[in-house]
Amino acid sequence: MKFFIRNFAALLLLTFLFQSCLKDKCTQTFKVYRPVLKTKQEVRNNIKTKAPQPLQQPGKLTLFGNYIYLNEPEKGIHIIDNANPSQPRNTGFIEIPGNVDIAIRGNILYADLYDELVSIDISNPLNVQLKNTVLRAFPERFFTNGFTSDTSVFIVGWTAKDTTVNLNCTGGRAEAQFDDIALRNTGAFSNIAAAGAPVVTGINGSMARFTLLNDFMYTVSNTQLQVFSLLNAEQPQRVNTVNLGWGIETIYPFRNNLFIGSQTGMFIYGTQNPALPNALGAFTHAFACDPVVADDMYAYVTLRNGTTCRNTAVNQLDVIDVQNLQRPFLIKSYPLTNPKGLSKDGNILFVCDGRDGVRVFDATWPYSLKQTFHFKGIETYDVIAWNGNAIVVSKEALIQYNYTNPAAITERSRLTIQK
Repeated sequence: MKFFIRNFAALLLLTFLFQSCLKDKCTQTFKVYRPVLKTKQEVRNNIKTKAPQPLQQPGKLTLFGNYIYLNEPEKGIHIIDNANPSQPRNTGFIEIPGNVDIAIRGNILYADLYDELVSIDISNPLNVQLKNTVLRAFPERFFTNGFTSDTSVFIVGWTAKDTTVNLNCTGGRAEAQFDDIALRNTGAFSNIAAAGAPVVTGINGSMARFTLLNDFMYTVSNTQLQVFSLLNAEQPQRVNTVNLGWGIETIYPFRNNLFIGSQTGMFIYGTQNPALPNALGAFTHAFACDPVVADDMYAYVTLRNGTTCRNTAVNQLDVIDVQNLQRPFLIKSYPLTNPKGLSKDGNILFVCDGRDGVRVFDATWPYSLKQTFHFKGIETYDVIAWNGNAIVVSKEALIQYNYTNPAAITERSRLTIQK
């Protein structure tokens, strides 16, 4: 044993001396992403129905007639024929780089193309046509690293390349020099149906940042509420901007009021003068992400922690009395795992509880919600419950549930996500 120790120590000494004679030099390999660019005109000319693409990372969705328009974040919109919810068919794809949200009124689909607002005729979903573009409609969308959104190009994709760099072994942190472009999105956008609107509108989930009321479209960014007139449906006109503060996340209309979810609370705005929304009331809660839905008497708000909402301990469903819009107040909170989108149809309330699946509640008595079903094994994001059919966006699939019999809710179908 002593012989082994002496020889091992000698070997270590020789190794140290040998390394000291070498130049201190190490390498580290990074994966560098560089943007694929196209001119803005090329991108606009390419907005048309293409062959269906696999669902990979679905985002927000709009239900319109027999079709589901499902966003693939920053890439475009899947067109899904849902005439038979038991057998939905992925029938096409609209390529819209930088797209996050959708709103539909009549036969016009409104979508964000980075900082632009595009109007698309979907009278024939299999042959859509771009009708108009509003430049700089969303000025809060911008790029970092010296690339501004008012140049003549858009990012349409990314290429990845392994790049090896030299660094000093004695300390310090190696940093690769990227000549890529990072997009910062300080606001995304979406829509939900307006009760009593004279023109048929699409139905969206609670994660929406676009909404439609009568002849107007309302969008929220991180800090502002924007108002667009749709008197000329193909050519929206921005007519007003309202500063809301910060941390704004979602917007949901009910009757002629706007329920706006933020990271600090829920704000209620009236639209008696639709071009000039006015503040009615507010409800403050703990710092957390906050989608909201509402009916005549109550608002339902999910609060969750997470990266963009800070790591607070709040994961719950709040039920808020909104019978007096000027003085909303909390009536009860229900603990959940990590809730996101939610939807209510009559007395049935669906809540996407993140990695804990979908929970279904009997909301007949908001002071005492009763969980009736819990579908586990999926990580859920948003849901639309409409006319006995619930459409759920999850990481695993686009799932549909039949709730025509609230006592026996069953899964109807799945469109599997391809990762």
